[in-house]
Parts: sequence; C-alpha cells; structure tokens
Amino acid sequence: MRPNRTLEFTTGIFLLLGIAALFYLATEATNYKSVGGAGTYTVRACFGNVGGLHVGAPVRIGGVTVGRVTAIDYSFKRYEACAHLTISKRDDRIPSDSTASILTQGVLGEQYIGLSPGGAPTYLHQGSTIHFTQSAVILEKLIGKFLANQPTKKGGS
Repeated sequence: MRPNRTLEFTTGIFLLLGIAALFYLATEATNYKSVGGAGTYTVRACFGNVGGLHVGAPVRIGGVTVGRVTAIDYSFKRYEACAHLTISKRDDRIPSDSTASILTQGVLGEQYIGLSPGGAPTYLHQGSTIHFTQSAVILEKLIGKFLANQPTKKGGS
C-alpha cells in the first residue's frame, strides 16, 4: 500500500503545479498587473461612448502602463460615461491639460485608455478631471458610414 500513497502524493503535487502554471499564464496573457494601494491617485475622464472599455483596462502613456480603470459609471449631470482611473504616484507629472482617448490594441484587441500629455505647468492630482477626451471608435458605425457613402451605379452595363 505504500507505493500507492507515494503515487497519490506525487500526482497531487503535479496537479497543484499545473494549476499554479495556468494561473500564472492567465495573468500574463491578460497583462493584468496590479496598480493600487497607497502609491496611487485617482482621476476621472468622461466620454460620450466608452465602447467595450472595462474595469481593469490599462491606462497608458506612450505604450507604458501607468494605471488601471477602476470604475465606469454614468453621469446624468453630463450625460456621459465616466471612467475612474487609478494612476501610480511615480507617474505624478502628467500635465493637467492632457488628453484621454479610448484606443484599441490591434484591430480587434482589448480597449485601453491612452493619455497624450499636454503642456500645462500644473499636473493631475487626486480628484482631478481630464477635460479633453476622445470616445471609442465604434466599428459598426464606421462600417455604416462607409456603406452609406458608397456611390450607387446608375444604369446597368
């Protein structure tokens, strides 16, 4: 009976290592890195349409992740969807007149918020609002506009 117990123990260890490897792979594949805690500050950006943006999406400047989207809600005061962005305090020199755009990674990839720095002498801080925003590009609307602007053939040949 002893060899059976060793086999069960080895199988259990192997299974646990496999689950740990899958967890590691899942977090790396989704590029989910935690940004949170005492070393962060939160700003807000409102958009006419957030498209497929979701909580946990990255906030990037020049392709470098500086934060995460922590919440998305609707403002009945502005009639816009507002995203709450948590940004690392090590990136505390983002000009207050920066632009936030909802961009897509690749053709059909995940959406993220891209920040384009402005030139103001003041910086974003806890509770700031980014006033210059660009909504998500909705693929269905683009296709509809393209099809609506197609010239029609008159006559037949």
